[in-house]
Amino acid sequence: QVQLVESGGGLVHTGGSLRLSCAASGSIAGINAMGWHRQAPGKQRELVAHITNGGSTDYADSVKGRFTISRDDAKNTVYLQMNSLKPEDTAVYYCNAVVTVYRDYIRRVYDYWGQGTQVTVSS
Repeated sequence: QVQLVESGGGLVHTGGSLRLSCAASGSIAGINAMGWHRQAPGKQRELVAHITNGGSTDYADSVKGRFTISRDDAKNTVYLQMNSLKPEDTAVYYCNAVVTVYRDYIRRVYDYWGQGTQVTVSS
């Protein structure tokens, strides 16, 4: 079984910074893409940032230039550095990872999600 555990959320003022972390644990053969999504009250979940196992990144237009996604493969961890935070960044942030595992000697690929961490930006 694979688990993703997020940390680093909290309450900040407009213009502040937070760094989210998401650590994957379990019987992991490899981690492919990793990403951060968010869901604000009454809105659909949206992709915030994405990073491939080759290090290529992609960002939502609303966070470009303010957020930076990175990963440490030795620690099976993905990070999201969030700077210049705005009230509209308030949401529950979820990490996800596309993970390769071996079960019954068969290579399988699954998409796992964390439990979410609250980020609140006050005006």
